[in-house]
Amino acid sequence: MSIAKQKYKNMRNRNTLIDLGLLILRIGIGIIFIFHGLPKLLGGVETWTQIGSTMSLIGINFAPAFWGFLAAAAEAIGGLFIIIGLLHRPVALMLVFTMIVALIMHLSAGDPFGIYSNALKGLIVFIALLITGPGKYSVDYKYIKMIA
Repeated sequence: MSIAKQKYKNMRNRNTLIDLGLLILRIGIGIIFIFHGLPKLLGGVETWTQIGSTMSLIGINFAPAFWGFLAAAAEAIGGLFIIIGLLHRPVALMLVFTMIVALIMHLSAGDPFGIYSNALKGLIVFIALLITGPGKYSVDYKYIKMIA
C-alpha cells in the first residue's frame, strides 16, 4: 500500500473515531439533560415562573414563566435534539445560554463549587459541541449538511 493511501486510511479512521466520540458525548449529555429538564418542563407554570425568575439576575424582569419554559424545553427537548444531532448548533447555543444563566444564579446565591460546577461543566460541554458540530452520525449531517 502506498504511503498516500495509508495516510488517507489513517485519517479516515481518525475522523471516524472523532465522529464516534462526538456521538457518545451527545448521547451521554443528551440523556442527562433530558432527565434534568423533564421534571422542569412537566412542572407547569409555577415551576417555569420560579426558573424564569432567575433572568432578573441579568436584567430581564418580564414574563418569567416564558423564560422558565424556554429553559426547561432547552434542557429536555434540547437534550433529545442533541442526541439525534438535529439543529445541533442552534440547540447547543440555547443550552450555552441556559448554562450561563444557571451559573450566574448559583454564583449569586453563594453556592459552593460542588453545586455550581454542574452548570459550569454543562457550559463547557455545550460550548465545545457548538464549536465541533454534531459529527457525521447526526440528522444534521445526513440532511442539513450546511449547518452540521
